[in-house]
This record gives sequence, structure tokens and C-alpha cells, in this order.
Amino acid sequence: MCLAIPACVEQLVDEDNAIVNLGGVRKEISLALVENIKAGDYVIVHVGYALQKLDPLEAEQTLSMFSEMSRLSDEIDQPTDKNT
Repeated sequence: MCLAIPACVEQLVDEDNAIVNLGGVRKEISLALVENIKAGDYVIVHVGYALQKLDPLEAEQTLSMFSEMSRLSDEIDQPTDKNT
């Protein structure tokens, strides 16, 4: 099983590398497997490589789902005080 996540390209470093934002974490990735990427585009990232360009609406929906899953997981992990 592999996990590839959407990331927004913030800056092109050179022809084959870019800085992306992965949920607030900035990381340099390789663009060697994709073409015609510019700042503001969304890409699917796996182990430091952009695998494909992603539709912005699809990227936002996926990131929203990840955020909601994280929020729900945090709620489940929170101890509840049943005496109050």
C-alpha cells in the first residue's frame, strides 16, 4: 500500500525540483516525473516525487477530508470526563 498526498507547489527551485506545502510543512520534492508544473499547482507526492498534477478542486476536497479525519481522530483520542 502506498500513501500519496496532495501538496501545493509554492516555489520552483529549478527545472526538476520544487518546494511544496504539505499541511504546513515545506519540503523540496522532485518534479522529474511530471511536466508543466508551476507555483500554485497541486501535485500528488509520494516519497519525495510528484507523481501527477492534480485538479485544484480535487486537491482541496482531499485535503479537507484529511483534515476532517484528523479532527475526528483527535476527538476519539481525547479522554472524556463523564462526571461533569
